Amino acid sequence: MSRSTARARTGKDRSGLYQEITDRIIAELEAGRVPWVRPWRTAAANGPLAMPDNASTGRRYSGINLLILWGAVIERGFSGQSWLTFLQALGLGGSVRKGERGTTVVYADRLVPNDERKRAIETGDDAHAIPFLKRFTVLNTDQCDGLPEEVAKAAAPPPSGMIEPEAERLIPATGADFRIGGARAFYSPSGDLVQVPPPQAYFEPINWHRTAFHELGHWTGHKSRLDRDHAGSFGSKSYAREELVAEMAGAFMCASLGIVPTVRHADYIGSWLEVLREDNRAIIRAASTASKAADYALANDRGAPAAVASAA
Repeated sequence: MSRSTARARTGKDRSGLYQEITDRIIAELEAGRVPWVRPWRTAAANGPLAMPDNASTGRRYSGINLLILWGAVIERGFSGQSWLTFLQALGLGGSVRKGERGTTVVYADRLVPNDERKRAIETGDDAHAIPFLKRFTVLNTDQCDGLPEEVAKAAAPPPSGMIEPEAERLIPATGADFRIGGARAFYSPSGDLVQVPPPQAYFEPINWHRTAFHELGHWTGHKSRLDRDHAGSFGSKSYAREELVAEMAGAFMCASLGIVPTVRHADYIGSWLEVLREDNRAIIRAASTASKAADYALANDRGAPAAVASAA
């Protein structure tokens, strides 16, 4: 097979994978189910609330894989959120049960083709990397036998009494200029501040934290942090993309702290669908960006915590 043929086939496979994932997310949204909250809104009793991780390396999955693996746990009734490749299961002394079907996740990266590398050397220009998406298969630890007990056992959820204090602690730890007051929640890019109404304005106290994390999702996009586009006006494509990122970032932060995610802005679903239908890479990019936003907010290493101020 020639290099050009191989590249064409790889490009086709990659495009097909983008479309397959996008079609799945669109189908969920069209049915009124939001994938980053669907697992616990529709089957809270059946699915453990946690961030998916690799049982061998301990590393958390990120980006679109969070949505894929969360959905698989609920659809197939797994008791935990830990995953392994076939070889990792064997390496831990376990085995995969006969007839078990794995879950396809993706790995995204960039590479510089040999031809492009040679061209860059010859011309002195910078080499252009191209994105690629690769499939691989993982299995839930429920699908394996013989794993060490500490690997096979599902992690216990945090005690309910610990959740709100941990969420409360995170807000000042981010270092954000976070103000409490007013009648609406928002992030101001020009002032680089978050404002959220007082907790008493919410029927459930935990909804105050959900709202705060959504707005902190926007806050991570300031040019001094992750540098996202905040210039879009209401109703624009760029505005819809940023709201999609903040929705998922808030959900990822919530799940990381043991808080069941909910939809903060369901009225944007139509605009999200429009963005996804126009660009089959949009959901992959948004989920990746949301993961980075959540990780940034959860890192808690932004220097001295700022006090939570009351807005006039």
